[in-house]
Amino acid sequence: MPSPSPRPDPLPSLRHSMLSRFRRMMTWMALLSVVVAAIAVLLVAAGDEGFHLHMMVATALGAGLTVLLAGALMTLAFLSSSSGHDDAATGRSTDEDEP
Repeated sequence: MPSPSPRPDPLPSLRHSMLSRFRRMMTWMALLSVVVAAIAVLLVAAGDEGFHLHMMVATALGAGLTVLLAGALMTLAFLSSSSGHDDAATGRSTDEDEP
């Protein structure tokens, strides 16, 4: 009796794949934003004689959240471009010859 042929693994869904790529990129961006916030606090603290807790917290939040927001927006633009949604929105297909 012949053995049944194995079934191939199902392909992962595009939505799951993009979501996992987004989470992986944002994890790295969150780590980078913490490092940038720490560097910003150290630079502000080195230039000031006194220690002002509110100024340090504001500096850390301002620098960290700015880097995190910029990373999130660039990650979304990168993933949108690589998924092909931009081409579908403009009405162009990739196999058309451009002048």
